Amino acid sequence: MFGIARSSGRVRACRAALALAAVTVLTGCAALGSTSSDTSSSGSGLEKPTLKVSILPTTDLAPFWLAQDSGYFKDEGLTVDSVVAASGQASLAKSISGEADIAFSTYPPFFTARSSGAADMQLVADATSVNAKSNAIVTVPNSPVKTIFDLADKKIAITAKNTASDLLTRSVMQDHGVDYSKVKWVLIPLPNIAAALQQGQADAAYLPEPYITQAAKTVGAIPVIDINSGATQDFPLTGYGATRKWVRENPKTLSAFQRAMQRATHEATNDRSKVEPLLVRFAKIDEDTAKLLTLPGYGSTLDSRRLQRVPDLLLQLGVIPSPIDVNSMIGPQAGR
Repeated sequence: MFGIARSSGRVRACRAALALAAVTVLTGCAALGSTSSDTSSSGSGLEKPTLKVSILPTTDLAPFWLAQDSGYFKDEGLTVDSVVAASGQASLAKSISGEADIAFSTYPPFFTARSSGAADMQLVADATSVNAKSNAIVTVPNSPVKTIFDLADKKIAITAKNTASDLLTRSVMQDHGVDYSKVKWVLIPLPNIAAALQQGQADAAYLPEPYITQAAKTVGAIPVIDINSGATQDFPLTGYGATRKWVRENPKTLSAFQRAMQRATHEATNDRSKVEPLLVRFAKIDEDTAKLLTLPGYGSTLDSRRLQRVPDLLLQLGVIPSPIDVNSMIGPQAGR
């Protein structure tokens, strides 16, 4: 009997130990789940949970606005504020000066800054590529410009020199054998270009959406040629960059930004209905324009083979004096 009692006692003790272990495991799992949630919502572990991003008010920003509006940045523990810049170069300058952490721009300024030694920039996320009718050289009915062959010595409105606006214009002209050496480049902010065309300050202009559709409605602007042709078909257009120093010091913050942008870009690409209301709210365009305009090709992950087209074009047009290997400028990518 005593032996049986001792055996029963050992069984009860074993069962008690197993029960205690199970409670401990469950409690530990709950604690781990709580910690994970707190980290996501509070930004714990991120080097810089509050980011400032310099942007341009174009349709290229739809995934960025979606990430803000849908709480995808917040899900990653980030608070993201934006500051509007007048051009890609101005946006880049804000990143270089420290006024912004990450800069949105057309791609050329990132490479010209690297080539000139003005800044050691790294590309951290893709944004858009040229789509059919998403970027064009346009004019108005009373302009002397009727075809691309009339552009040789005319006044062409752009946002800034050595950005996508003049470089893609020059490339398209070169494809058609048109001399761009005597073009008079007129620097005008995007929102003012349509009025400048109407008033004769420029004979033609490079415009992205939504400004193409807006200019057509307000001043009767008509396309001279679609940028999505020849050497610039499907051309990498815009992306996000930061200084190499910032990228090195903020790896977790950068990964959080990239994950949120990847999520938002996937949704923007597959569901236009999520994009249009954001363009009305943030790009300040009317609902009819949002429905009519052509969206660019959205992307988030950087592809070095595709992006190499940008510095190669800059070299061909004499904007940079020597080749640049894109791989040397691509920062770490979340999920890779």
